[in-house]
Amino acid sequence: MAIGKQFALKAVIILSLGLIVEGGVSGLLCAPAQAQQAAQSQNEHAGHGGHGMQNCPKEVAPLPDALKGWTRPMSVTAAATAGELDGVKLTAGKAVAAQLRSTADMHYAVRPEQPGGKVSSGGMFAFDVPAAGTYRVMLGSRAWLDVVQDGKTIVSSGHNRGPACSGIGKMVDFPLVAGRAVIEVSGSGKPDMTLMVIQTP
Repeated sequence: MAIGKQFALKAVIILSLGLIVEGGVSGLLCAPAQAQQAAQSQNEHAGHGGHGMQNCPKEVAPLPDALKGWTRPMSVTAAATAGELDGVKLTAGKAVAAQLRSTADMHYAVRPEQPGGKVSSGGMFAFDVPAAGTYRVMLGSRAWLDVVQDGKTIVSSGHNRGPACSGIGKMVDFPLVAGRAVIEVSGSGKPDMTLMVIQTP
């Protein structure tokens, strides 16, 4: 009888150890997935913060006069081909809330350095430069930005972030001559974007 009890006790101990080991292995297998989710969450938070919108008060300081048009964007649909550009003309100092196009549908005037993958979005906008000078293009979210004139990509002359809590993600300066310029946005992870051009002093 005593031998039977000892055998039963050993069986219970072995079974318990098996459950502990199984739980431990399961926990180890889950750890990489949990770490990946945590990293993704941190990256998303960092991306949000990168555009100056984290820890913002309910009432923020007003934008400088040159940027006030940012708060009153006009809805447009970005061009996917050169033939559509006349329908999407930008005016200096006036923002647009643009519906972008699927990268698969884009036929850029000049192929962007980073055109983006199949699930990304992009678009083109015409900007008729009134006079030679430096012009600043502002985007509200992450994307690759090119400006084209006379069939050539213009080398940027400056990069900045927008004012804190303004919603302006980045500002890029380009030296332009009078005449038609094409603003190309590519590789956007979002299907829409706010965009504005101003002339710098």
